[in-house]
Amino acid sequence: MTQQPFSRPGAIDLSGLGKPAPQPAAPAGAPTGAQTGTPTGAASSYSVVVDEQNFQGMLEQSMTAPVLLAFYSRTRMPESGQLADDLATVVGEHEGRFLLGLVDIDAAPQIAQAMQIPSIPLVVAVVDGRPMPLLQDPLPIEELRTALTQVAQQLTTQGITGRHQPRTGGAPSAEGEEEVVDPRYAPAQDALAAGDIDSAVAEYQKLVEANPADVEAAGGLAIAKVMQRTQGVDLAQARAAAADAPDDVDAQTLVADLDMLGGHVEDAFTRLVNLVARTADPERSKARDHLLGLFAAVGNDDPRVLAGRRNLASALF
Repeated sequence: MTQQPFSRPGAIDLSGLGKPAPQPAAPAGAPTGAQTGTPTGAASSYSVVVDEQNFQGMLEQSMTAPVLLAFYSRTRMPESGQLADDLATVVGEHEGRFLLGLVDIDAAPQIAQAMQIPSIPLVVAVVDGRPMPLLQDPLPIEELRTALTQVAQQLTTQGITGRHQPRTGGAPSAEGEEEVVDPRYAPAQDALAAGDIDSAVAEYQKLVEANPADVEAAGGLAIAKVMQRTQGVDLAQARAAAADAPDDVDAQTLVADLDMLGGHVEDAFTRLVNLVARTADPERSKARDHLLGLFAAVGNDDPRVLAGRRNLASALF
């Protein structure tokens, strides 16, 4: 299996774009969002209708946690409007992992011009102020769920774990207002941002011990431990060692960890499921427990985890 990329066929490269150049003010009497069909009703606690006034603020929010910009037009391409609505739904399910900016190019043509949007629909991810292509085709909502789950997982493996706070009714934040980070996770997130993996593990461990039902903390702890176990590891040497000792649990779990950090989630799961299938206790239990930890790092609702659990059950029984 290979790594599942974030970009979809037809996505364009926006990585070279910086902040948009200042644009002239919209002419008097220009149509407003309500007049052009901007989906204010689609805006949820984690989505914002974007115009020229709050666009720069949306980009700045990406310094806290990832921002998605969905460019669409209901009049020119109704499918793009449906994609924007579905994205609002899916982003809401991630509870702050993303903030969605809904950009109706008819209501805000200056934004489309500044971003050099060639066609719609187009969804761009912005992380730390850097725009990157995500998708450029209408997708069914289930495929959107899978795509955003992949994005969230890869961001987590890179130590990007911040969350946006909900907006009431999808209203944009006041200009200059700073995002409030959940104080429970701030110490661990700060440690990850500083590259102090050991401290991040310790902080997440405190949260899990205080509240074992805290799924967010458990997932953070699991991925932080993956990062901890792989610090300073030479990938080529680790793979060679695993190839030479296919039943060595330590060698195989290390490569599985490296696969996780590289975005090869399914490869990591398959490696350990196969290891469970061909080993016996206590090695089997050790491999199984390690795999369960990787499941926690990805998240129990991820379709790859659901498939991995089915495969693990088959290997065990």
